[in-house]
Amino acid sequence: MDNAPVTLFVCVSCREADTNPEIRPGRLLMDRIAAALEATSETRLVAKSVECLSVCKRPCTIALAAESKWTYVIGDLSRDVHVDEIVAAALRYRESETGIVPWRERPQSFRKGVIARIPPLNK
Repeated sequence: MDNAPVTLFVCVSCREADTNPEIRPGRLLMDRIAAALEATSETRLVAKSVECLSVCKRPCTIALAAESKWTYVIGDLSRDVHVDEIVAAALRYRESETGIVPWRERPQSFRKGVIARIPPLNK
């Protein structure tokens, strides 16, 4: 198991244009992820809001990043459905040596929502 801290970035900029342009689904997702993490004793997984991940057509986008690991960008997540999956996947990512979690161990939302996989800078 790798003990490197993991940052879970949550884009909070996108709007729900179809229903209410004032609703920021990523902000609501961030709030729910923060609450879920607060309910655990996990200290090596930190959620941070970011103003834009430039994936505006796929709102509720996150990125998982850690030193010496691949970074993943995942979109099309739901603030109502995927919070537990996001936290579980982030913990599994943290446990992996490279950041690459085997396909069968990823939640369905991550299998379908991968936007990018970016190699580590220092490898």
